[in-house]
Amino acid sequence: MSEINLSEQREINTPQLTQQNQRVFNVQKEKFGPQLTTSYRQPLNDSMSSLGTSVTHGGDVTSVKKNTFCSEVLSTKIIKEESTDLERSFSSNDQVSLDQSLNACNQNILTELVEDHNESSAHNDDSKTPINYESLTQINDYSQNMQKTKIEYDQDPDASPTFNIQMESKQLWSAVQLLPVHEPPISYTVLLRSAPPPAPPDCPPQKLSREQLLPPTPSVHLENKKNAFSPQLQEFCLKHPIAVVRGLAGALKLDLGLFSTKTLVEANPDHSVEVRTQVNQSPDENWDISQAKRVWACISHRSHTTIAKYAQYQASSFQDSLKDEGDKGSAGSQVMSDSDSKDSVSNSNINLKRKKPKNGSKMLRFGTNVDLSDERKWKPQLSELQKLPAFARVISAANMLSHVGHVILGMNTVQLYMKVPGSRTPGHQENNNFCSININIGPGDCEWFAVPDSYWGGIHNLCEKNNISYLHGSWWPVLEDLYKENIPVYRFIQKPGDLVWVNAGCVHWVQSVGWCNNIAWNVGPLTARQYSLAIERYEWNKLQSFKSIVPMVHLSWNLARNIKVSDVKLFELIKMCLCQSLKNVFHIQEYVKSKGVEIRFNGRGKNEASHYCGQCEVEVFNVLFIREQEKRHVVHCLPCVLKLSPSLQGIVCLEEYRLSELEHVYDSFTLYRTQGLGQSH
Repeated sequence: MSEINLSEQREINTPQLTQQNQRVFNVQKEKFGPQLTTSYRQPLNDSMSSLGTSVTHGGDVTSVKKNTFCSEVLSTKIIKEESTDLERSFSSNDQVSLDQSLNACNQNILTELVEDHNESSAHNDDSKTPINYESLTQINDYSQNMQKTKIEYDQDPDASPTFNIQMESKQLWSAVQLLPVHEPPISYTVLLRSAPPPAPPDCPPQKLSREQLLPPTPSVHLENKKNAFSPQLQEFCLKHPIAVVRGLAGALKLDLGLFSTKTLVEANPDHSVEVRTQVNQSPDENWDISQAKRVWACISHRSHTTIAKYAQYQASSFQDSLKDEGDKGSAGSQVMSDSDSKDSVSNSNINLKRKKPKNGSKMLRFGTNVDLSDERKWKPQLSELQKLPAFARVISAANMLSHVGHVILGMNTVQLYMKVPGSRTPGHQENNNFCSININIGPGDCEWFAVPDSYWGGIHNLCEKNNISYLHGSWWPVLEDLYKENIPVYRFIQKPGDLVWVNAGCVHWVQSVGWCNNIAWNVGPLTARQYSLAIERYEWNKLQSFKSIVPMVHLSWNLARNIKVSDVKLFELIKMCLCQSLKNVFHIQEYVKSKGVEIRFNGRGKNEASHYCGQCEVEVFNVLFIREQEKRHVVHCLPCVLKLSPSLQGIVCLEEYRLSELEHVYDSFTLYRTQGLGQSH
């Protein structure tokens, strides 16, 4: 099915559209009518005459219960009614707390949204910090383009209708009625149908010199709180693939001691810690099991312990190192801990000459993924992070991940890492290419390696060459392999109190130089670039059978409910996702009805997590197919459930949102016109 190219400019002709719809409808009816049973034919015959009642599906939009959308943490009431526009000031009196069932995570979220907006305003005397951080296209130009866009059909009258973001929900529903009811909509994307499937990109063709392959890391030093809250800091971070914000803890008077091992043990000694057992080796090196050659595969075995037990290991490791102070390994580590981003490259040359580890090399244990989401357990720690500027906070109105409506551990909640020297976080891009924040608690340093997102395709190819899955595997790049492929690498040291900003899509890997703890989480700036990279990775993950832990369709609908978007490109991207997903919901429901299966309204519980297929782990939005397996009710997507039951017999079909509700959200999500924008040039 072809799609309208949004860049094309054509005129809307409503009478012509109606005639086209009717003509195509008549052709489809004549073509498929004889093939259909009476029960199948009835919806097709009545689709045009009863369009008004069919579209509302159970009553006028205004009659829908107000608590239907309360399944999101940030509801329409919180974001749309109480704040009207994210660019306006929040009222400090409007407070809504989260449900206790969500591990009491991030309680009083509205208060925090209020504080982050008011605080941003307080530190910017001249103007308010805008919610959209990219420069906006002129609204007048966009309006003219909207008027020139035409809903098109192929010249062939037998062709299926096309869909685009200028169509209202009724037009979408009408067009779906023209699709063959006997063909299940198993091929589904939230991107333009005309767009090629996502694939790893080719690296930029520019040949880089040796100096360009070792670029200096963008860094800024903060001297005071005013610097931390300046809009320029956020702009600086968004402009670079990766950035180091030095002196952040001192400038904001953050109490890093709250995240020290001693404090953690005192607070919750029995809290779970995931442990990764790894080989202790130089950050420049990665050897195979036999220690015979350099490889990309990163050896790591998983187990679990408690904070108290890992703290004991961390302390004994430090005591052992004091006894071996004269050892060359300790001396080398000390050199690295004194380095900075400017001279880390020169220090790396020293390590390149280090001898490879001998067989039986020392193993280490890395304490990772310590969950700090429960505010009842970690209230002092989470409260301290509210001192951060709004763009770096775990919860913020301008953070897409704050609109998901449920916890995604480690993404919209804080995770902590407990390290001894040599602890490695293997190479990766963040889940769904979201940005990330990482603060070194200390007392030791960490060494970072990073590659701009435009080169990730080259690293993907090197993983394939080394027989490692880019998404599923654990890998540690050999630097010389990257340089040979013309791939630049940032390399720098993160000291205690430094914040590392990892921009969308940046590939990175990290190794601790000393004994330290780190805290990290993800953020999603409301920019077209962030959303585009997230949605593209969402689609690529499907092709790679890799789960997207950020439910991008669910998130997109929540964004449409909660915020007003004035950036043209971001609006078009979100609207396209809504258009494609709503069309898919319409199509699935018509297909299910043709099979004689009842669709039961189930709704959503407050803070209920998004649903994923139990077979392929793809996100399942709104229409859930439930099949009992081993006395458990498992959610399936349509393609997977058809493999289990082609006739859908024995399958329960549930609906999360009434169609009238989705139609209302879809039609209400329009480009927000900022006052005076059209006159500025």
